[in-house]
Amino acid sequence: MSCSLARPLDSVTVSSSSATVSGIGPIPEAGPSSLCTREPHVPADRLVAEMVPPPRFDAVRFDTYLPDPNQPSQTEAVRVLSGFAAGLGGAHATGAGRRGFLGFGRAKGPKTPAGPRGVYLDGGYGVGKTHLLASLWHATPAEPSLKAFGTFVELTNLVGALGFQKTVQTLSGHRLLCIDEFELDDPGDTVLVSTLLGKLVDAGVALAATSNTLPGKLGEGRFASVDFLREIQGLSAHFRSLRIDGEDYRHRGLPEAPAPYSDEQVTKTAYATAGASLDDFPHLLDHLARVHPSRYGALTDGLKAVCLTDVQPVPDQSTALRLVVLADRLYDREVPVLASGLPFDRLFSEEMLNGGYRKKYFRAISRLTALARDAKRLVEH
Repeated sequence: MSCSLARPLDSVTVSSSSATVSGIGPIPEAGPSSLCTREPHVPADRLVAEMVPPPRFDAVRFDTYLPDPNQPSQTEAVRVLSGFAAGLGGAHATGAGRRGFLGFGRAKGPKTPAGPRGVYLDGGYGVGKTHLLASLWHATPAEPSLKAFGTFVELTNLVGALGFQKTVQTLSGHRLLCIDEFELDDPGDTVLVSTLLGKLVDAGVALAATSNTLPGKLGEGRFASVDFLREIQGLSAHFRSLRIDGEDYRHRGLPEAPAPYSDEQVTKTAYATAGASLDDFPHLLDHLARVHPSRYGALTDGLKAVCLTDVQPVPDQSTALRLVVLADRLYDREVPVLASGLPFDRLFSEEMLNGGYRKKYFRAISRLTALARDAKRLVEH
């Protein structure tokens, strides 16, 4: 089975007529699209405009975060971040009228405040850091055009598209910059972004961040604040660290992920689901190598479901890291993933799961498992 099973999105002609596949009733004549035929090109202005919380987090707020009653640090994080957002109400990009960290202290002049101007959410995967970061973005009393939200990778892509000085100029007028999954495992990009953040702090921009762990730091629940503060070097004084304890919420009280389906079930469901894509997993991995990860979001534009046949172990680390980015983009957009072959918890080798990128791989497994659970309704329907 290959990418030829599905038609390119651009070549699909919508028809009012339909065909029938045995056992599932009427289906669209054109059939599903294929991710393997998509090669999106994303203009720089789209990169800036899309620096908002992803669709999955459109509706999240502090009052929709459900703290684990056994983890008081989660309740405390909501309290502190709510105060942080309120303290930004009188802030200006030039620094005029700014108050101290979390809104306390005397109003500041145009110079950068001496105290912390940022907050770092320190916790394992699945404890709701992105939910809290997005809630902070929503709660900050400023126009969306004065707030930016993106992953570390999206921020480095923005620098690549606009250039360093233009990025500084573009973001300096913002009241808040939220950075999810700060990439501590990429020294070059870490220095680049640290320098960028230093310029933005000087301009009066408030910062909030989460991060992953450094290579060689084992244990997906390990707290990374020491690593984070060391890697951002001179910026450490601008961050207050908030530790958030807890287990992966995606597995709290939820049923086990559904077992993989057969190739026939996946194919039939793809043809029966409007807006679905259908691809052979090994071919998709090959295609991801030809598309820059900054375009994986655009790669998934318009999709209502991703259907994959013949899921196999990921062959190497470069491929695995690309798959992690795709899993993040699908999870952000709440795109169900229906698959045949191996279950998602067998995607990565033991060597990968015990290596420096362990946390990324566990996050990808967790997110793909959640999306596989979402896809179960497609088969039942």
